[in-house]
Amino acid sequence: MSEPRPVAEAAHHTERTHRGRVLAWSLWDWGSASFQAVVTTFVFTVYLTSAPFGPEAEVSSKLGSALLVAGVIVALVAPVIGRLSDAAGRRKTWLGINTAVTVASTALLVLVAPDQRYLTLGLVLLAIGNVAFEFASVSYNAMLGQIANNGNVGRISGFGWGMGYLGGIVLLALLLVGFIFPEVGWFGVTSEGGWNVRVAMVVAALWFAVFAIPVFFAVPEIPADPEAPGTARGLLTAYRDLFRTVADLWRNARQTLFFLFASAVFRDGLAGVFTFAGVIAALGFGFESTTVIVFAIAANVVAGLATIVLGYLEDRIGAKTVMIFSILLMVVCGMLIFLLNPLGAWVFWTFGLTLSVFVGPVQSASRSFLARLIPPGREGEIFGLYATTGRAVSFLAPAAFTAAVALGGSTIYGILGIALVLLIGLLLLLPVRAERTSGA
Repeated sequence: MSEPRPVAEAAHHTERTHRGRVLAWSLWDWGSASFQAVVTTFVFTVYLTSAPFGPEAEVSSKLGSALLVAGVIVALVAPVIGRLSDAAGRRKTWLGINTAVTVASTALLVLVAPDQRYLTLGLVLLAIGNVAFEFASVSYNAMLGQIANNGNVGRISGFGWGMGYLGGIVLLALLLVGFIFPEVGWFGVTSEGGWNVRVAMVVAALWFAVFAIPVFFAVPEIPADPEAPGTARGLLTAYRDLFRTVADLWRNARQTLFFLFASAVFRDGLAGVFTFAGVIAALGFGFESTTVIVFAIAANVVAGLATIVLGYLEDRIGAKTVMIFSILLMVVCGMLIFLLNPLGAWVFWTFGLTLSVFVGPVQSASRSFLARLIPPGREGEIFGLYATTGRAVSFLAPAAFTAAVALGGSTIYGILGIALVLLIGLLLLLPVRAERTSGA
């Protein structure tokens, strides 16, 4: 029998293992930027709403409808999918399945040629990818508890979030230089037939697939619950338990419940900013696809740096103050973009980048504010509900965007829909008190 390792050596090995798991976990976030930044925000949705696919307002409305359908599906299933996969001990399995569906949907976008006949195919693949990505995110976010503890969960979560921003910047830059900017890009790809965008979708799919792999080897699977019911029964039980949790919060931690609801609304407004920013830039201000990507890179850099800087300020003035002023200034910037639209592209550059300053701080402050509200001993449960409530209302921003475009007759009116969702979230946040209560 070999001698046991010295304590210092064992501790060093544990630290190395822990850091390896954190890096592997965060690489999924790095890779997922391919879907969030490239597919849903700045490249494919801009391409899909271009002239070859039909009239501007009609195509934008159909895009919003497709994302609305995806949001409704997520709202019906996401709140319990994490609970079911955890009970079965299949968290990594479902992360793998949904990641694979997202990657496949992204890769198949190469088939969407610039013609009206391919619009439906593009919308269906985009909706499937959105649903699968949201389901994958449920499992991915649940893994945070496996690699972090109360003393470092903020740093590790922030590191993963930062990796997502950075991954989006790097991939967008590569696509810009390799396919979008040059007349003849890498592998001889040109813009004829939309091949520069279509090939970029294949690259984005490969990017996600490669960087998603490490988490499946580094992070262990959780054990199954031997007392968990079967799938059909388990689905009903999961919904029943969800309602019980909400009822318990209403009785014992009402401020927490109020904040969960308010944050779900304004976080969906933030999602609307990411989803429709590229479309508004292209159709509302005439940005070329290359300019949209340059703006995306600048916005990601601004958002990442602002999140770090305002994170220090949050400790001095409070998380709620950061959220209130950040959301308010985002609404103001959105209204200025809408009102000053006739003055030209500089309006979107100026106020769009200003708006980007406040996106990350709202996300970061929202998480830390909730940590101060959670009743002792219920951190994991409430943070799980925090993740699912956001998805449960993920139809709000697409619905508001679609309605605004339909009523106004132009894509630029979609800004009003997104600003309305943010404003409602802000109004719901104002009465929430930053006090910790004890739960049952």
